[in-house]
Amino acid sequence: MSTFKPKYITFDCYGTMTNFQMGPSARRIFADRISPEQMEAFVEDFRVYRLDEVLGDWKPFKEVVHNSVERTCRKWKLEFREEEALEIYHSVPTWGPHPDVTEGLLKVAHEIPLVILSNADNDQIYHNVEKLGAPFAHVFTAEQARAYKPRLQAFEYMFDQLGCSPEECMHVSSSFRYDHMSASDLGYGARVLVDRNHEPNLAPNYVTHVIKDMGGLASVVGL
Repeated sequence: MSTFKPKYITFDCYGTMTNFQMGPSARRIFADRISPEQMEAFVEDFRVYRLDEVLGDWKPFKEVVHNSVERTCRKWKLEFREEEALEIYHSVPTWGPHPDVTEGLLKVAHEIPLVILSNADNDQIYHNVEKLGAPFAHVFTAEQARAYKPRLQAFEYMFDQLGCSPEECMHVSSSFRYDHMSASDLGYGARVLVDRNHEPNLAPNYVTHVIKDMGGLASVVGL
């Protein structure tokens, strides 16, 4: 089988490349109100509400975080404190990459253009991209697209800007629900799971390749 050489490699940022810290932030902030035995369930509810918040019309990411924290507190019968939601939101630009990311990206960045499509605000994402330590040809945000992944509108905005089709591209993500289900529906030429154990592994149904970290990407594209 010949190796697929994409016109662009598109990436999810938070979680796949940037070490996503929403869960750890919630564990730290709510440690005085949620017992250790209940904390995983609390963090899971926070995750579910974040997904639900991005499925409708676009809103600023600050509102996504605010509403998700507020809804989680309501479910758990806790007082909602706006400053805690803001603390989580304002921490996002400080997040750095997973240890494997920079070296793995540099192996392919000078051969194939790299592109980010992120569920992010414009004023935050570039702080995270700078920390990745690799060149990106384009960075697109949900704010620009006026839609969050997994909505197809976010991907379609990116393809319109790139002037190419999904079939010409490869998508790399650690998430099925936000990325690979949509990428599969759109007919991406290749879909690569970075298996960071964020979600149940649905690999045979939605992706064409699985790598354990970003160091494996070069071999997928024959470099």
